[in-house]
Amino acid sequence: MDEFDYVVLGGGSAGCVVASRLSEDPSVSVCLLEAGGEGRNVLIRAPLGFVIGMPRGINSWNYQTVPQSGLNGRRGFQPRGKALGGSSTINAMIYARGHRSDFDRWAEAGNPGWGYDDVLPYFKKSESNAIHRDSPFHGVDGPLHVTGLRSPSPLNDVFLRACQSQGIPFNPDYNGAEHHGCYHVQVTQLDGERHSVAAAFIHPNLDRPNLEVRTGAHITRIRFDGRRASGVELHRGRETHVVRARREVVVSAGAFGTPQILMASGVGPGAHLQAMGITPVADVAGVGQNLQDHISALLIYRAKVPDGTVGVTPGGVARILASMWEWTRHRTGLVTSCAAESGVYYRSDPDVDVSDMEMELIIGIGDDHGRKVHTGHGYSAHLLLARPKSIGEVRLASPDTHVDPLIDPRFFGHPYDMETLVKGTQVALDIMGDPAFDPYRGDMLIHYERDDPAQIEATLRDHADTEYHPCGTAKMGPDSDPMAVVDAQLRVRGVDGLRIADASVMPTITSNNIHAPVIMIGERCADLIKEAT
Repeated sequence: MDEFDYVVLGGGSAGCVVASRLSEDPSVSVCLLEAGGEGRNVLIRAPLGFVIGMPRGINSWNYQTVPQSGLNGRRGFQPRGKALGGSSTINAMIYARGHRSDFDRWAEAGNPGWGYDDVLPYFKKSESNAIHRDSPFHGVDGPLHVTGLRSPSPLNDVFLRACQSQGIPFNPDYNGAEHHGCYHVQVTQLDGERHSVAAAFIHPNLDRPNLEVRTGAHITRIRFDGRRASGVELHRGRETHVVRARREVVVSAGAFGTPQILMASGVGPGAHLQAMGITPVADVAGVGQNLQDHISALLIYRAKVPDGTVGVTPGGVARILASMWEWTRHRTGLVTSCAAESGVYYRSDPDVDVSDMEMELIIGIGDDHGRKVHTGHGYSAHLLLARPKSIGEVRLASPDTHVDPLIDPRFFGHPYDMETLVKGTQVALDIMGDPAFDPYRGDMLIHYERDDPAQIEATLRDHADTEYHPCGTAKMGPDSDPMAVVDAQLRVRGVDGLRIADASVMPTITSNNIHAPVIMIGERCADLIKEAT
């Protein structure tokens, strides 16, 4: 039986930050527990490696949803990172914070200290931005490196010309003063390698005597002394271990893992726990509720010419081997790509005040998350609904946390989502159909009729799926909100000594990729803990 001041459950994007920041104080001891590996293998370090690993469940929990009525009964794909660094080891490395109104909404919902002006210093604290070093919106001394791509595809310039031709301005910094517009992506990379949160916050600090990092540690339940979280039980291989926490337990297992662990430990909706044979420690109705995710459509085009695209061709193996050799020797070339190299925040309708759609150009054919392989060259566009209104839930399938939870996003459960995504798809088709793409554009693999909303809706129900941003399942809120799981200090209601730091605490989803906001949540949580001692 081991004992530490703080025990952090989950080495994902927020958990790594919390453990690193708390262990900066040599007077406290911290144990970080992660179910996956060390987060150092080549499919993680090589930026483009995720297009091989993620579709095949490598370094991933590889979840799927329950059948979705809004997707004609299909099960959705839900990859989540399983390694030190969490989903920052399998994502597209895009560093995007969201619109300032995303965070102001959190504060307005009764969460003081979480408005945009409050959280901006935490974004800056974690960041070392190589592009915008003189900007008041960016940090330059943080451990997480943010930069531009080393070897971008020439197709990005085509995409940006098409966006501007359609009346959308170029935005040199979508994380700065203005969110709207088309852009080159900012990515979490360093010297041509993925810079995961583990590479930024944990790997350089493993020699700290007060930081214990244990991988291969599968959490089975949080232990309580009465209503106080006192530690955790876990499996490493076939052995059961207990790790005690003198001060606090911090759960950072993500939008699916966190509610699963809480409910398996007796914290959650009482009736559901009792139905699972679990004795409630605290009846917290909101655990597992409020699941939100970005629903994404995919436009796929065959390319007339291979320039700037990834393809499966007779000569493709030789090209890939040459690219791998270039990356090994120089850390340049195709392997440094993030696949989604440029993008645009745009409006589905001119009357919309704040961009309600996002689209990213993919330099290859990304059918079904890359799980369907097509021969030849092509390019794609991922477009997502920025502020969905559909709300889902996570429930236990078993009290055993080795059994995947039941994930139900209820995609298209709210009519707004389909109505807006249809309009957003029409605008996206205009961009991708712009004359700038004429030298490149071949046939579409999935056909959309630009002026037939019913056909677009039917196609979306057949092909749309997650953009990998689940959140909200242990939401932050005031005492007056019966579904709030944590308060503005991220403390779990109904118990003591337990906090949550990950995407599950988001009251509402941010307007784009959630990776950067999750890092910010980790930074904020560490400070809240320090302030409380």
